Amino acid sequence: MSTLVLNAEALYAELLGGVRRLRSNDAKLVGIASGGAWLAARLHRDLGLAHEAAIISSAMHRDDFAQRGLAAAAQQTQLGFDVNGAHIILTDDVLYTGRTIRAALNELFDYGRPASVLLAVLVDRGGRELPVQADFAAARVALPASQSLELARDADGQFSFRVEEGQ
Repeated sequence: MSTLVLNAEALYAELLGGVRRLRSNDAKLVGIASGGAWLAARLHRDLGLAHEAAIISSAMHRDDFAQRGLAAAAQQTQLGFDVNGAHIILTDDVLYTGRTIRAALNELFDYGRPASVLLAVLVDRGGRELPVQADFAAARVALPASQSLELARDADGQFSFRVEEGQ
């Protein structure tokens, strides 16, 4: 059995280029807690954006909320702009079933009606259960359903991936 090795820093460089191409002058970056929020914060810094990185929590709109509950360390939604009429680039670390994206969109629409929403992810691993697709994915990989792929961030803000068995 081969081991999947993904260079998260190299993929981040690809994501940065992809977001740069997707982004209009007035587009707002919104990261899905937690990996997507880490990405949005670093993208804000690397793109030289003046406003604060926005965070969207998918926790309250998840269809598995009864099983998962609300994690004690879960980030709350923090949007520093009016969602109505805004052009938004939603960022996340891993796109899999599409359920997190659906939940994040529901949360976003609780705050208003954006003009457009684009999705940029580090990794699209396939396995969709909902009709959701990324407008930009730095990489596309196939993983068995028994494995999970998670973005990690060290104390210096450097990204890496963890692949774990037994979802």
